[in-house]
Formats: sequence, C-alpha cells, structure tokens
Amino acid sequence: MTDDDIIFVLALQHVPKIGDVTAKKLINFCGSAEAVLKEKRHHLVKIDGIGMNTIKGLYNSEHIKAAECELQFIKENKISCLYFTEDIYPEKLKHCIDAPILLFQTGNVNLRQQRIISIVGTRKITTYGIAFCKKLIEQLAPFNPIVVSGFAYGTDITAQRAAMKHNLQTIGCLAHGLNQIYPKTHKKYIAEVEKHGGFLTDFWSSDTFDRNNFLKRNRIIAGMSQATIVIESAEKGGSLVTADIANSYNRDVFAVPGRVTDSQSLGCNNLIKFQLAHVLSNPLDIPYILNWELDTKQPVIQKQLFVELTSEEKVIYNYLKDNEKQLLDSIALECQMPIFKVASVLLTMELKGVTRPLPGKLFELV
Repeated sequence: MTDDDIIFVLALQHVPKIGDVTAKKLINFCGSAEAVLKEKRHHLVKIDGIGMNTIKGLYNSEHIKAAECELQFIKENKISCLYFTEDIYPEKLKHCIDAPILLFQTGNVNLRQQRIISIVGTRKITTYGIAFCKKLIEQLAPFNPIVVSGFAYGTDITAQRAAMKHNLQTIGCLAHGLNQIYPKTHKKYIAEVEKHGGFLTDFWSSDTFDRNNFLKRNRIIAGMSQATIVIESAEKGGSLVTADIANSYNRDVFAVPGRVTDSQSLGCNNLIKFQLAHVLSNPLDIPYILNWELDTKQPVIQKQLFVELTSEEKVIYNYLKDNEKQLLDSIALECQMPIFKVASVLLTMELKGVTRPLPGKLFELV
C-alpha cells in the first residue's frame, strides 16, 4: 500500500459509526477506501444496511487530518500496515466478517506459516497450568507452529516465553496502540518478542486505553488461529470469550481439564462438559486432531541408543518388532488400544526417533 492508500483507509476507520463490517461493505461497493470517501451520498445509501445516519460523518475533513497524524506515527516507528485484502494479512482472519480492515504490526512476523495456534487462559495461572503450558509448547515445537496470545500476565506470557525458548514465532495481540505496552512490567520482553515474531493490533496510537478493548482484541486472537487452546480459566473470564469467538468462527477449541474443586479449572471443565472444546490431556492431541504432519524437510533426529518408553509405547514397540510394517488399525486391534490413542503414542515414538510413518497408514520401527 502507498502512503496515500493508508491515509484513506485510516480516514475511513476514523469515521464514527463505521466499524469493520460496514467499512468492508463500503469498500466492496466502491472498490477502495479512497473511492468510498469520494463517493456521493445518494450512491452509498443504496447499499443494503447503509443509511444516511451511518455515513453522516463520512465527509468531515478532520478524518484525513487524523489519518495523516497517525501515518506519521506509523512511519516514525517503522510499523507495518496489513490491509485485509493483501497476501500479508493473516489468511484465516480474512474469512471473519468482523476482522479489522487494517492491522498494525511490529517485529519480524512471517504469517505465511499457517500452523497458527492461540494459547489463552487465566492471569492467575497455577503451577499445574504453567507445567502443562510448557510441556505443550515443548512437544509442539517440532511442528513449528506460530503461538499467538495477548501478552498479558499468567497464561499469555508463559506461553509466549516458552515459544521463544523453543525458537518458535510468537505474536502478542495488543488491546491498545503500539505507542504503549500493557502490562508495563512486560516491557522487558518486547525486544525478544519482536526478535521471535512481533505484535499486532488494530488500535491507533491515539485510542484511549479501555478494558473493553480486550474483548475486541480477542477476535483477532481467535480469528487468525487454526485452533484456540484454553489452559486454565475461572468460571468467567476473557479466555472463555476468546473460545466462544473461536467457536463462532468454526475453529477448533481445546481445553485442559482440571479437578472439579479447582476454581481456575471451572471454565475449562465447563467448555468440555458442554462440548464446546476438545479435551486436551496430551499435547500431541493437537497435531492429531488438526492433522498436522512433521516437516520432512526438517533434519532427521538420530535415534538415541537408550530411549525411555512408556508402558504403552513398549507394547507397540514389541508388536512392531515382531510384525514389522503394520497398519494403524491392526496395531490398535492387536495392542488393544483405541485408534486415537495409538495415533498419539505413535507420534510420540516418532518424535523420539523410534518409529516412522509410511504411505497407506503403515508404521514401522526405525
């Protein structure tokens, strides 16, 4: 986009009563934000759902002045602008009706990788939640997903720090402009996050910080992700809103179960109880349900001489040792395990360098 293009889009954003859904209607009708701002009123009111009250403030010159001021901030801070029709815009977010027409980005984000997951949860994360979150990132690392969260206390920063530890991309979606950071104590992580990914927001530098912004921000977290994972949540909380939005976008939602007596597990347990989320008891349930495959271009990990196997892994190992190549269904039948369990165990064994998949759902020992 040229600077002029950005100014017209910003000016359209600045018009009261024109949100993202309405803005897209106008742009689709006129062809561009510039055309919208130059179109005659009597043509615009022909659009379904657009009335004179909606476009009342469209022709105020103050919108262009505000846009020029914001563009100056954007250029001074080397911020990237992602327009909703461009290839660099998050692909899955394009299909959400209320997605922002313009996103602001800092850092080194590469959104061409479409294995994007969001990890959300309580700010009062427990030691159980922290341990599961770290284990989750560790076991998903070979699949190289992008980890999205809200850069908040608790679950968010735990997930993003774990992602950086394993050299994964991570994106912090902010509920304010890029001229500030919340919480302030997380300023120390900014440089590292931008090195391993970056930040996204649809808020201007001039927008007033408001707690309601978090709910608006959550649509970006849910919309750009293939799946949303709730680590821990009280009976009510922002992470449940994100899960609800993800469900409305027809995305997969996962919830980590907890004890019924634990207040920080009530939200997750309810998501599972009302069939609003998959039960996430094993990190490798994620690639199994999302149908991820390991990148064959990644360097092969040499099998260790002494690999510790679980009891289930030993059963499958001994069966494959005696029977060589076998179908997934045959392994499940002979080892007396559910197919979904065998698939999860085989994936763990593959990561350990013990087994490998073959065409036709066949598996063998390395």
